[in-house]
Amino acid sequence: MTDAGDGAYVYDEATGEWLSPEEAAEKAAKAREVRDAVGNVLADGDSVTLIKDLKVKGAGQTLKRGTVIKSIRLTDDNQEIDCRHEGIKGLVLRAEFVQKR
Repeated sequence: MTDAGDGAYVYDEATGEWLSPEEAAEKAAKAREVRDAVGNVLADGDSVTLIKDLKVKGAGQTLKRGTVIKSIRLTDDNQEIDCRHEGIKGLVLRAEFVQKR
């Protein structure tokens, strides 16, 4: 950040532009937007349903279509969500395989 006389601006390294704090916050919100298989925006704490059977590597288990996953957490990756399911620690699912409830 730097002071440009009339207020603080944020330098966007991706575009090489100086953005106002409002523009930077809006851009960050859009970049973090995670959408499910049908286009619904997901947020921390949402419940989702699996839309297909998924084999879980390392757990020797298959999560069946229709399984409800409660209280998801968004990750830094726009296509991955962190969640918990019975007997599986550290479960990460792709957003393309879930639908918001």
